[in-house]
Amino acid sequence: MSVTYGSKRTVSGAHYGVRDWLVQRISGIVMVLFTFALLAQIVFSKGPIGYELWAGIFAAQWMKFITFATIIALAWHVWVGVRNVWMDYARPDGLRLLLQSFTIVWLVGCTGWAFQVLWRL
Repeated sequence: MSVTYGSKRTVSGAHYGVRDWLVQRISGIVMVLFTFALLAQIVFSKGPIGYELWAGIFAAQWMKFITFATIIALAWHVWVGVRNVWMDYARPDGLRLLLQSFTIVWLVGCTGWAFQVLWRL
């Protein structure tokens, strides 16, 4: 007679765990570094904080590059977080698909708008 203790666990799902964890941490670091770079430019600038200062900060090509990277990091960070919320709490598959589709469209729109603002398209 064979006796089996416990149960055999079946692991299922999309296996996003480690990748999502890394994406959240790396994109968070990118956003923090961008914030520090922006704050440093504001703190060490001379004169009043107005349109000319903001335009000057974002006129430099290196600032446009890190702003571009930050916009991408922010969109990816939001996608991972919101997707995980929908996967955990939106139970009917149709509702989950609808919410994830809406989130993708919304994030693509916001990212496109951010690029439009960045490069004055």
